[in-house]
This record gives sequence, C-alpha cells and structure tokens, in this order.
Amino acid sequence: MGGDALGRARLLLGRLVDRRLPGCGDHADRPVHHRRRTPSAAEDRVSTPVVEVTDLHVSFPAVDAVRGVSLAVHPGECVAIVGESGSGKSVTARTLLGLSGEEATVTAGRLAIDGVDASRFSERQWRSIRGRKIGYVLQDALVSLDSLRPVGKEVAETLKLHRAAPRHEIPGKVLDLLTEVGVPEPEVRAKQYPHELSGGLRQRALIASAIACGPRLLIADEPTTALDVTVQAQILRLLAERKRAGQALLLISHDLAVVAELADRILVMKDGVVVEDGTAVQVLGAPEHPYTKSLLAAIPGPGFRNTVPGDVVIRAEGLVKTFKGRTAVDGVSFELRAGQTLGVVGESGSGKTTTARLVLGLLRPDRGTVEVDRRQTQVIYQDPLSSFDPRFSVRRILDEALEVGGTPRRERVKRSIELLEQVGLDDGVLDRRPLKLSGGQRQRVAIARALAPRPRVIVCDEPVSALDVSIQAQVLDLLTGLQAELGVAYLFISHHLGVVHHVSDHVLVLKDGRAVESGDAHQIFTAPADPYTQELLAAVPGGHYDQADPSRRALPGREQHHRLVRPQVG
Repeated sequence: MGGDALGRARLLLGRLVDRRLPGCGDHADRPVHHRRRTPSAAEDRVSTPVVEVTDLHVSFPAVDAVRGVSLAVHPGECVAIVGESGSGKSVTARTLLGLSGEEATVTAGRLAIDGVDASRFSERQWRSIRGRKIGYVLQDALVSLDSLRPVGKEVAETLKLHRAAPRHEIPGKVLDLLTEVGVPEPEVRAKQYPHELSGGLRQRALIASAIACGPRLLIADEPTTALDVTVQAQILRLLAERKRAGQALLLISHDLAVVAELADRILVMKDGVVVEDGTAVQVLGAPEHPYTKSLLAAIPGPGFRNTVPGDVVIRAEGLVKTFKGRTAVDGVSFELRAGQTLGVVGESGSGKTTTARLVLGLLRPDRGTVEVDRRQTQVIYQDPLSSFDPRFSVRRILDEALEVGGTPRRERVKRSIELLEQVGLDDGVLDRRPLKLSGGQRQRVAIARALAPRPRVIVCDEPVSALDVSIQAQVLDLLTGLQAELGVAYLFISHHLGVVHHVSDHVLVLKDGRAVESGDAHQIFTAPADPYTQELLAAVPGGHYDQADPSRRALPGREQHHRLVRPQVG
C-alpha cells in the first residue's frame, strides 16, 4: 500500500494521528501484530472483564472458522472486531453467546462471563445469560423482530422471560426503555409492528429489547449497516451513551469509519485469525499488517472525474408522487447525460427510491414528466440475492436477460461468457446458483445481467451498501471502468456519502421529497450551501473521537465538511 492509499485512509478517518503512517515494507514480514497491551481508561477503573476468552477455536465439519482468538471486554469499554465476510468475526460473537451451533466444535483456554467459567455451560445456563447478562443486536432489525407482534410486546417478552420486572410494571418499563433509546411517542410506537417503523426506529426498538434486563455486555453485530448516515449517527450516539453509562460493548463491523467512532480497542480478523490488535489510534492511525492497510486503502473517497458529457438520457421535470395523502416526491427535476453519474442522496423517506421507480416506469407520476428510453434502462439492486430466482443458475439468469434484450438464442452462450468477462468472472460460474456465490460475485452477476440488453442508463439502488469494504471498492472500480468503456449513464442512489462522492459527476440531495440542493459533486461535498446537506455531511462517522480517553485527540476538521470525505492524495 503506497503513500497515496495511506494518506487517503488517514484523512477519511479524521486524521486519527498527526504523524505519517509507516510504509508497508516496515512490517510485511510479520504475520500477526499484537502490540504491547496498553490498558484503556475503562480497564484502569475495573480490572475484571465482563467477558474474556483466550485461544478460542471454533471449527465446523468443512472449515476452521476461528483459530486462536483472544479478547477481553471491560465495563465502559468498546472492543471492535473488523474483517470481511468469512473472517470469523460473527462466529466469534455468537460463540460468546453460546450460539455457535450443534455442528460446531468449540475449545478455548479460557471462556469466562463476569469471571465465571462458561466453557462447560449447558444450553439452559446459556439461556439464562442471553438477554440478562449479554444483549445482542443484529444487523437487520426487520428480520430479528417478530413481524407478527408489536415492538412493545417484543421488548416485554424479554422482561417476562428473565423475570426482570413484576408483571404489572412491565408496560411502564417498556415505555421507559423505548424512551431511553430515543423512540419518539413511545405509547404509539409500542403498538406498531416492525414493518410500520422506519429502519432507525426498528433498530432502536431492537436495542431496547437487548438492554431490557440491564446486561453488562452488549454485542452489536453490524448495527448500522444499510442505515442512512443521519440515522447511523443517531444509533452510534445511542451506543456511545450506553458505553459512557458503563456498559461493555463488543462491536462487529466491516465499516472502519463506524469503528473509529466507538472503539477503544480493535481486533482485525482474516480467515479466522486475528492478524492485528491494538488501541483504535494504533490500528487505524498506524496499521502494521498489510491486510489492515488494504482495508483502510479500500475505503471509497472522492474520485477526480473527467468524464465527457453526452446527450441527455434522462430528463425529469416537476415530478410529484403522493401515497395516501403523503407526498413522497414533490416537484423534483433533474437531467442525466450519457457517460456520467448523478448521485441521489438523502435519508429514508426522502424520496430517493420513489424517484428511481418513477424513472423506471414502475410508478406513474401524479404530475410532471420523465423522458427516458425505458427499453434501454436497467437496474442494479442492493441485494442481488433477493432479485435473483434462487432456483436459476447464472447461465439461466443471463440467458433470460439476453432473451428479453433480443439476443438470438445461438449467440446467448457466447454473449453470457463475454458479459462475465466484462465484470471480472470466468465461465466457471455459469452453472452455479446465487447461493453458491459470494456477495461480490453475486453483485458482479447482477451487473452482468444489467449490461445484457446493452442499456444506455443503469439505475443503481444502493449497489454496494451490503458489501465488505474491499469488495465494495472492487465493484465501484468495475462500475467506473464499464462506464468509461461503454459510455453508460448511472443514476446512483446511496446513503453512503463517500461512495457517492467517489462515483458521481453531479449530486441531487433530497429531503422530504424535495430537492434541496443539486449541482457539481465536488462543489456540494466541499462547500454545501443547504443546511440539510451540511447536516448529512456532519453526520458521517469516523470524523471525531470521544474526549474521555486522553490518548484520543480533538481532531481537526470535524467542523469543516470537506474534511469528512477524504481527498485523494497523490
């Protein structure tokens, strides 16, 4: 990783340290990096960790998922485990909850909860621990919460299960918990079902359930993935408040900016092994292992775009769309030219996806017009797995798209192979089904499918938000390369401002269905005019550090929005 990548990583994370990072060659020959242990402020206050594990090994019949992991989390401390999918971070977290599964073989030198040996706990003992001593917050609240009952009853169930409050006090306790995690109108929200709440409110309700019995440790597994940047900031503030109140946090994430916001210590995992651990300042500010450096280098930052605009491929004027009296899109106008990218940003409910559906013809506008050749327009979704028929092989997925695009049957196999080559895959995946592909491979197949009819416009709806940071970088590079090669235009919808800055020529900022700002991407990210745009940029995680720990510095540039999204250094 050269000086360019190191500088870019440093700036994105808010200048964690004010010194130059060491070069790759200094430590490339050391496979694992365990720095001299420096106790955090939390550890100085309380010597007994809430959870401690040494030399943890977890194996399944086909794979050794975790090999030799050691960690301890103290009250008031946040330890983060970072790494890509398959690194073993979630298996480690589930093992600390006694949820490794029947097929797992678990061994450890020590596994202790509050100083009590848990290595031989029965399932009954683990059930008494889960929810009472250890709370668990998963990534997808919509999946985690019971869709058939109101969220208030979900929180109440945890209290009843562990007898954490007298039965007659539970309704009031539920309202107190929802209030504590920042749910507005808790009496109303407690009666609502998960699908009736926004993503941020669902996540808050899940956290309320996780903390209901006052657990000493909260394990948060990708708690902010796919949330809008402002909602993400709210959830991070809530977790920080829990930490300040003395709760121990174990954070599982692939988002290094989120980790920078909360973590005291960081463990970096790869292929089941901890390859680097240390304080947040050490790991993010002066990474030693090449893999850690590659994760930092892969974080998307602003690209320097010199695309040549072509003719107009989308022209939208005065779009209005109302649902049951609520105006989802209100007077939105924009245009997109061939070979360029228009980034559309805003919170949930801002009108981003409704605007895209109007462009695609999936909705009719109540007023306004859209000029676009929909026969030459395709879409890439956030989760390709849900947009593929799981029974179809890649061959059939591409064949179907080519048939719709008018490609003769005799040419489809050859064209399918060409499409796979364009997106960096070989023909060996043709007979595999989506579930047999990695997340990155699935998204590449989704891009190949979108390219099959030779479109002029591709609508990209959160195309990388669910991907690991290094896979995310590969997909973004692929999209950028295909645009340069084919001249395709992208309508790029994302809540990830760094990604939008990286790929966009122009940006449209939506709030409550209205366009509050639009223009050149560099201008909007470096000198935003509208207060709402400034608020979105200020909410980007990773730009400042908690002052409670004296080893962490007040970092320059948090108040300057252009510092929050790193410039390229070259």
